[in-house]
Amino acid sequence: MDPERKRQGRGASSPTTGAETANRGTAAAARLAGTAIVQVAVAAPLPMLFDYLPLADPAAPPLQPGIRVLVPFGRGRRVGLIVAQSTASSVPDERLKPVIAVLDRKPLLPSMDLDFLLWSATYYQYPPGDALFSALPARLRRPEPVDDATTQAGWRVTALGLACRPHELARAPKQARILSLLRDAPAGLPATEIQRLLGACSAPLRAMAGRGWVEACRLDATPAATPVPPVDPPALSSEQHTAVEAVQAALGTFRAFLLDGVTASGKTEVYIRLIAATLAVGRRALVLVPEIGLTPQLERRLAERLPGSLVVLHSGLAEGERWRAWQRVRDGYAAVLVGTRSAVFAPLPDLGLILVDEEHDLSLKQQDGFRYSARDLAVRRAQLLGCPVVLGSATPSLETLANARVGRYQWLRLRERAGGARPPSLQLIDIRAQPLQAGAAPALVQAAEMEVTAGNQVLLFLNRRGYAPVLTCHDCGWIGDCPHCDARLTLHRSQGQLRCHHCGWVRLPPEHCPACGGPDLRTLGQGTERLEDMLAQRFPGVPLARIDRDSTRRKGALSAMLMAARRGDYPILLGTQMLTKGHHFPGVTLVGVLDADLGLFGTDFRAPERLAQLLVQVTGRAGRAMRPGRVLVQTRHPEHPLLVSLLREGYPAFAAAALEERQLAGLPPFSYQALMRAEAPDEEAPLIFLRQAAQAIPAPAEVALWGPAPAPMARRAGRWRAQLLAQSSGRAALHRFLAAWLPQVRRIKCQGRVRWSVDVDPQEMG
Repeated sequence: MDPERKRQGRGASSPTTGAETANRGTAAAARLAGTAIVQVAVAAPLPMLFDYLPLADPAAPPLQPGIRVLVPFGRGRRVGLIVAQSTASSVPDERLKPVIAVLDRKPLLPSMDLDFLLWSATYYQYPPGDALFSALPARLRRPEPVDDATTQAGWRVTALGLACRPHELARAPKQARILSLLRDAPAGLPATEIQRLLGACSAPLRAMAGRGWVEACRLDATPAATPVPPVDPPALSSEQHTAVEAVQAALGTFRAFLLDGVTASGKTEVYIRLIAATLAVGRRALVLVPEIGLTPQLERRLAERLPGSLVVLHSGLAEGERWRAWQRVRDGYAAVLVGTRSAVFAPLPDLGLILVDEEHDLSLKQQDGFRYSARDLAVRRAQLLGCPVVLGSATPSLETLANARVGRYQWLRLRERAGGARPPSLQLIDIRAQPLQAGAAPALVQAAEMEVTAGNQVLLFLNRRGYAPVLTCHDCGWIGDCPHCDARLTLHRSQGQLRCHHCGWVRLPPEHCPACGGPDLRTLGQGTERLEDMLAQRFPGVPLARIDRDSTRRKGALSAMLMAARRGDYPILLGTQMLTKGHHFPGVTLVGVLDADLGLFGTDFRAPERLAQLLVQVTGRAGRAMRPGRVLVQTRHPEHPLLVSLLREGYPAFAAAALEERQLAGLPPFSYQALMRAEAPDEEAPLIFLRQAAQAIPAPAEVALWGPAPAPMARRAGRWRAQLLAQSSGRAALHRFLAAWLPQVRRIKCQGRVRWSVDVDPQEMG
């Protein structure tokens, strides 16, 4: 940290108004009289808290931890959050500045949630102010009071609307559907609910309001407990019953559980029973999922079975929706909260149970900024609250399995599929020397034809979007590379673009080779677009759905496509790993994996684990109902030990062997790591900085520093990247080293616009 930046943050002179000067004088007098100072976390990338004098206004709200304030900061002003009060400061009295304004009447966060966030920032070596504000809705980062979220905008039908005749809307079908919807809810419906049910409706609503048929209104945003219709729950298997009893017995105390269940074993039913038991004793439940796409399916199942208000919180919500959802959670109107990784920080009162679904999923780890693991923080939060936490997966991470093996987590197993469904059969297809159609072998295409003809669904998995990953010149060998990254441009033919999937750079495909001018440009490899084209020609008239990031960009598109897929509207499904994560497609009887080799030879030591999890998860989509399922896996390496192990013995045997290898190599989970990354426009600058960092202090004997070295993708988005790895066999030893090392690293004067960061417990080495 530059000492001058630290000085400016706390006490350097800055422009002030006359009112601020008077306030400073009054506040200084109060300080001499022994008034406490406030310690404020400021939304700035500085690893410290800042001391301020209280606002010298007797009418101002009391300054309590959890309240936002506007404070002078350097040459400007910043929003900060009070985290503590103190009677002493390391800053001289004459340099202390007073708070400019108090933005909240009551604390935004209870003290326990505030302490949890500060602990998380310390563990992950992230500035406390940035950590706190990254966990809050964006609206709270602006220097303005916030509105009460107990009401929300809505629409209701008027007397004219009730008298409207059907023929008046014959040419406006969306208006007719809106009117029908509002007639069934005369008190009105939230605008967000109308949009969820009918799609974008702003223009039709304005037109109807102009004719006097509907009117805007304010509605209660804190719904009462939802009545649950009587439903006969499915009978539990003996293993499900054992799991429910074990966790239920731990309610009110901290205990961590691994719910290790094969795909379609009924983990969600176990979750529902546990949440119901938690609600019955007056506590609330938090459910974390890795992807936004999983929330609608889980939300629907929970709402059908559980009483009380259910709130969903994720980054796909608009800012206003996210703020209202967060405040309903904070104010205790949510009995159950379902959310993606950031929901681990949501201030849910009386929290009595935390569930982490698909705990192995990489999406639960934030990969930039505040690089936290929602799975690991869920365990820590449960420990602080004294409540059980359940980590569920069909392919548990090796870290979680290691904890279960030593008894740190109680291991609950579901070895059989629910309802008597049989596990799918698995077969490798050797595609060496075979003619392929858009990457599909003849045996896979023929199997798909049989299943579609029989009225079943087929799911084809290819973890590469776009039309083709390479565009090349057949005459001279030119390849379309990204000018900003060490990567090739992917052809997206439907959009007429060559696109870099790493930095987002886009160009039009050339008509002639940019190197030799030749006209013979060809594509190599295949993506989901190319596979879609082939299937459309091979299966004319058969509805198919391509589900990847390109086809689901529009809001609500993913949810709509998944719902249609579950109904069986699409006999053929194809897509990327978005299709593999916990989705239930009862009609799928055949799963085809087009390229199992993509992860066999990765540079990251976690690559085999990721590939095994992906293959097991995607194969688990087959045969989930009573119809038997089968899985065909295409590979050019059918003798590879990973594939052979999965085929013959399944994921548990693979995981046992992988853990043994990790232990022999001294890799996580048998050691602990922190990865320092640096990047700059100049190729040498990151390496120079990291060499200086490695020499900042002598590393103790129990900590090893590896590197520095260029990152696996050395150039990305026009910046050169390098990394330095710190590793220790003890977590405490690593954190002692980081606490002593990083303050010295911050003193290094970076040359060449170097940016650097630290990733504690990294999940990716790139």
